[in-house]
Amino acid sequence: MDLHRARLTRAVSIGLQGLIIASLLAFALETLPDLSEKQRRWLRWFEVFTVAVFTVEYVARIAMAEKPLRFAFSFFGIVDLLAILPFYLQLGFDLRSLRALRLLRLFRILKLGRYNKAIQRFHRAAVIAHEELVLFLSAAGIVLYLAAVGIYQFENEAQPEAFASVFHSLWWAVCTLTTVGYGDVYPVTNGGKCFTFVILLVGLGIVAVPAGLVASALSQARDME
Repeated sequence: MDLHRARLTRAVSIGLQGLIIASLLAFALETLPDLSEKQRRWLRWFEVFTVAVFTVEYVARIAMAEKPLRFAFSFFGIVDLLAILPFYLQLGFDLRSLRALRLLRLFRILKLGRYNKAIQRFHRAAVIAHEELVLFLSAAGIVLYLAAVGIYQFENEAQPEAFASVFHSLWWAVCTLTTVGYGDVYPVTNGGKCFTFVILLVGLGIVAVPAGLVASALSQARDME
């Protein structure tokens, strides 16, 4: 009996994961400009089916929970609600502003965390390394501000439009520290170029440090299983 129940639970879990992924794919398909009316109708019916399944799951979880209110206001309880709420809020309305609610359907991807062990492991890793990550993000924010101030001092006179203020310079700082380097804004003075070289070296650490922290935490999370 226990083996049969475990197999049934696993099958339901895999089925729900597949449905979540299929609903996200359908969301992307709806944005295609050349869909026929019939195709849009099929996607609409699939959305109704998806919401119906997720609604039954949500109601069942509340009914089976020892403390329904506690579940309703838990992380996964809120995610489950946000996964179906946009559909019901759009019923009977034809307001353009409500189209933004469709973006809440993307919360369905967070539902995968309930069923996927890999995502659960990542969550445990985030809990293990959260203090280090918060410390790193705080330091990264300080470096980001200093980079914006520094490049502003070097480049403001030479490029008053591109580096009009520290706030304008923040875009350059983000692109440089993350080593993206779009090339839309770049230094032209010798001082600015030398400063950029230093920031690029710092940017390599900005990218590498959190990767190492997460990798170490994931290893610890795997040992906890």
